[in-house]
Amino acid sequence: MSVESTRVSKPLPGRERSTPLLRRPGVLRALVPVGLLVAWQAASQLGLVSERKLPAPSVVFEAGLEVYQSGALGDALWVSGERALFGFLLGAALGIGLGILAGTSRFGEYTVDPPLQMLRTIPLFGLIPLFIIWFGIGEEPKVYLIALGVLFPLYLNTYAGVRHLDPKLLELGDALRLGRIERLRTLVIPGALPQILVGVRQSLGIAWLSLVVAEQINASAGLGFIVNNAREFLRTDIVIFGLLLYSLLGLITDSIVRFFEARALRWQPTPSR
Repeated sequence: MSVESTRVSKPLPGRERSTPLLRRPGVLRALVPVGLLVAWQAASQLGLVSERKLPAPSVVFEAGLEVYQSGALGDALWVSGERALFGFLLGAALGIGLGILAGTSRFGEYTVDPPLQMLRTIPLFGLIPLFIIWFGIGEEPKVYLIALGVLFPLYLNTYAGVRHLDPKLLELGDALRLGRIERLRTLVIPGALPQILVGVRQSLGIAWLSLVVAEQINASAGLGFIVNNAREFLRTDIVIFGLLLYSLLGLITDSIVRFFEARALRWQPTPSR
């Protein structure tokens, strides 16, 4: 047999890692939402869904275009984004900090965990009247309500991540005689990072959910203000457009966390598909 006949043809450069379009993760994740929009549009055109109660996607898109052309959409996104960002950062700092404190010391567990477990059983949105009494009707109750919603999932996931660390990591810290700060920085936080990132994704969803409710507290700007005005004028199309924007913002922030999660946890084995 000649050498030429046994020579294996190699793929051309640039084609080794090419993935078919329909198998790319971004395309696959978009198939179901696009399919739902198509079904929704078809049901509206066939008269299966009342236009008054649930306008067609094309009508909602025209309403959104109307809001955008009025110039109100950009300002609303900026204001709502600020509220969500400040509330998330505050809640995340408290949730991760308290989770590490409760997970790494008995003192923290006995002083932090019981009151937080009691507080998290209180309905978040039932606290709105109390927040209004305490903080008024400005920006503070909105930000604090979002922060409170963010705190609990991040605390629980951080606490669980720290408590379920590999014992070998702790033995390694003892063998290297690491100090508390070094142990946290090099062992505890990296080891608990997968669970913490799960908490980040959960808390981001709750942050946008809390924002929807928080912006009902006498909001004079933001997406909630647009939705409230539309409700008063029975503009169901604009209300649905605002709700779709909330969900789209949640999807975008979740995708950002997934992007960083894939790079921060490259060392972690993934199941084959």
